[in-house]
Amino acid sequence: MNVVVAVDGPAGSGKSSVSRAAAAKLGYAFVDTGAAYRALAWSVLEHGADPEDPDAVIRVLAAFRFESADDPDEHWVRVDGTDVTHAIREPRVTGAVSGIARVQAVREALNDGFRARLAAADPGVVVEGRDITTVVAPDADVRVLLTASPEVRAARRARQLPDLHHETVAQAIAERDAKDSQVVDFLEAADGVTTLDSTDLDFDGTVDALVGLVQERVPR
Repeated sequence: MNVVVAVDGPAGSGKSSVSRAAAAKLGYAFVDTGAAYRALAWSVLEHGADPEDPDAVIRVLAAFRFESADDPDEHWVRVDGTDVTHAIREPRVTGAVSGIARVQAVREALNDGFRARLAAADPGVVVEGRDITTVVAPDADVRVLLTASPEVRAARRARQLPDLHHETVAQAIAERDAKDSQVVDFLEAADGVTTLDSTDLDFDGTVDALVGLVQERVPR
């Protein structure tokens, strides 16, 4: 049985870490779609191309070769065989991602790759990222919008980035929300999508809540 659990949500909501941990508990594969966009952004920058120039982005996309771990207990990302696991988290890459994601040809190409990975996952997969619940996997067995208040999201991200001031992180999240909202609605759950608000939950509680939703809806 191929079970697909799709998790969407805004920046700083914990999509990646919560989805990864839930996948491990469920014994499912894990697909971080944001890593693909980040990897492409990294590649665009490495080629000296302008991430705001759609034609330049598409030229880089034509030769883009991306891999990432399906096992939630592993964590690596590669572009053309080069390990970029940490490089794609650099601020310069983060700043380029939204421009990359606004290119329709990019979204179509990457989405096709995501769908192929979901179809191949056995017995199941947790996939997270923007428009996963509505565009990439609208027929997923479980569709969840993971969210939290802006203040909580900023505080969580600030803990991950101790070298940056809280105000800087909060502003970056607000700007990311504004840019991403031009591409997809990620703050309101679509029909059939369950909202999981983690504002008052700690990490383990959020993971348990997501696992509980899956166990409620998927026959064992």
